[in-house]
Amino acid sequence: MQIQPAIINIFEKAVRKAGKKLSRDFGEIENLQIQSKNIGDFVTNADLNTERILLDTLQYYYPKSTYISEEKGKIDGNDEIIVIDPIDGTTNFIHGIPMIGIVVSKIVDNEITDGVIFNPITNEFFWASKGKGAWCNNKRLRVSKRDILADSVIGIGIPHANRTYENYLDEIEQITTKCSGLRRMGAAAIDLAYVASGKLDAFWERNLNLWDVSSGVLLVREAGGKVTEPSGNSWNLLSKDILASNFNLHKIIQENLTKSNFTLDQD
Repeated sequence: MQIQPAIINIFEKAVRKAGKKLSRDFGEIENLQIQSKNIGDFVTNADLNTERILLDTLQYYYPKSTYISEEKGKIDGNDEIIVIDPIDGTTNFIHGIPMIGIVVSKIVDNEITDGVIFNPITNEFFWASKGKGAWCNNKRLRVSKRDILADSVIGIGIPHANRTYENYLDEIEQITTKCSGLRRMGAAAIDLAYVASGKLDAFWERNLNLWDVSSGVLLVREAGGKVTEPSGNSWNLLSKDILASNFNLHKIIQENLTKSNFTLDQD
């Protein structure tokens, strides 16, 4: 068992404290105050309460850090950045679907060094620190070893409302006709944690934000996986699109996604 670094202990303290309240609110839709930022893009009083608990705890230990949070935005501080997503999967949360994640990560010199994803409903605590592997509830994580797309289950994000983009159905067709199945969890953080766990063999999605994926990117890398943009370009902190998988499948999936775009560009 890997001993958790001190920063992971602090992150765990924050997310478990926030998760205790969140798990009580889960399924109690009549008690939620729901606002719609856009079609299918919600914020609830549970998001705001979770964010407040996280910030209160984290700022006690790291008062000088810069914070980037989905709901509150940016709080300027020093060069150490802490990224927060109070609930990744708010729509799931509202509908009583237990695929949600509380996400906290740290970035130093444009590199993700530490990250956690906590699902308080399933009590899965995922964590990773650079060079120390990826873990869930004290179990070491490894990406899958599958190398045949036909044997693989792939996670996706299906866009909706104004998040749809040209060719997304063609991308899906390129993959779904060649794999064992697609899964849409509704929370990118959980998708990436499941890639790191070997439960999903790969995951791709477009139009994401840093707080959706920061901890998941580190988890996949520390579990022996590969993360790029779907085009094959290197993933960076400004990237909006992501492809994560084991090294065996990565190029195969990337080529199929690129093929979809290439074919349509010729029409």
